[in-house]
Order: sequence, then C-alpha cells, then structure tokens
Amino acid sequence: MLLTSVSEMQSQGRRAQMGFWMALLLAVVVFPASAQDGPGDIVKRSTDRIMALVDEAPSYFDSDPERYINAIGAELDNVVDFRGFARSVMGQYASSARFRSLDKAGQAKLREQLDAFSQTLRNGLINTYARGLLAFGGSTATVDDTDMSPDSARVASVTQRVKSPEGNTYTIRYQMGQYKDGSWKLRNMIIENINLGEIYRGQFEAAAAAAQDDLDQVIANWDEARVTVASEEGNDGSK
Repeated sequence: MLLTSVSEMQSQGRRAQMGFWMALLLAVVVFPASAQDGPGDIVKRSTDRIMALVDEAPSYFDSDPERYINAIGAELDNVVDFRGFARSVMGQYASSARFRSLDKAGQAKLREQLDAFSQTLRNGLINTYARGLLAFGGSTATVDDTDMSPDSARVASVTQRVKSPEGNTYTIRYQMGQYKDGSWKLRNMIIENINLGEIYRGQFEAAAAAAQDDLDQVIANWDEARVTVASEEGNDGSK
C-alpha cells in the first residue's frame, strides 16, 4: 500500500535537504543506449529520458506506482550488469579463487547465492531509487569529460555535474565498461568522494561476518534501506 502521495513525498524530500541522495538517485538511472554509443553520448542523451519519466510520474504515480517503477527498472535492465555488480559487492565471498576452492556442490550453491543476491540487489535498488527520485524533479545535468583508461579501450570514466533546483552542484564519475556486443554498461560510480561499490561491499562483508559467513542469511535479510553512507549526515558533498 502506498503510504504517501507524490506531493507529500516531494515535500518531505525537500524539507530533509537530502542533497547527497538526490545526486545518487539521479546517478543510478541514466543509461539506456545502443551498442554504437560512446559512454559520454549515453550519459548526455539518457539523463533527459530518465528525468522525463520522473517529471511525468506525478500525474499517475498515486494510482499506479508500479507503472513508474517498472519503467525505471526496464531502463536499468538494458544497461546495468546487476549480476556483475552483485558479485563485486559480495567481494571475497564470490571471488574466482573461492569458487575454485569449492567442490561441485559448493560451486553450484555459490551460483545460486549469486543469482539470488543479484535479484535482491536489483529489486532493492530499483524500488528505493525510483521512489526517491520523485522528490527531486527539476534537476539538470551536464557531462564534462570522458576519460578512457590508458590500460584498456574497454574501460572509461565519465564525469557529470548535477545541479539541484536549490542550486547545489554535485560531481559524479561513472565507471563504465564495454561488453562483447559493443555496449557500454555501468560498473560503479563515485559521487564526490563516495565510492558506491566500496560502500556496498563493506556492508555486505560486515553482514556476513555478523552472520558467521552464512550467505543465505545475509541475502535473505538484505535491506536496501539500511545501506548507509557515512558522510551523508552533516555534509551533503555539494559545492
């Protein structure tokens, strides 16, 4: 059941002055693209498409929230390797070295756990960030630079500046990789000095330690809302 209306969500979000999270929420969902697009082109064109969904959502969200959440999810599924991101978040628990150390039954179990966590992570990200974006319509974004890695033509970093309606500006760096079909997909992002992948990995490792390495328990109890960023309180990171 939807507990608040769109207007209430917008008011609550702005009163809370969640500047850092505005940048994060916008950053997560910017990448529908074709295989021919370069990483900078993807960011430039797709930000407008996602924000158009956000601007349109208040006209129907209260009566049909799944329509909006599914639209955001469809955009993300095209361009985010959720399984790859989930494996990175699991860190040592899903590493190649650990996989090779297991017997066949253990390897099969790890594959199942990775599949389950990929789906859990995907659903949590889409639901949390799609809803959160509703509070921050009217933001604008520009792309500054695309830096190709000196070590690989398939790795790039795209820098974007996001300006909130209140006038705060945030710097986001998208770490992207090119896949076999030529498409570019999001692998990680850094907002100001906050590395999202490292934050998630650290909290997964902490949860696994608390559960005595029971990954089934960690995955079953994973709650997107509990993933926190240490610097979000007292400093939103904007300039």
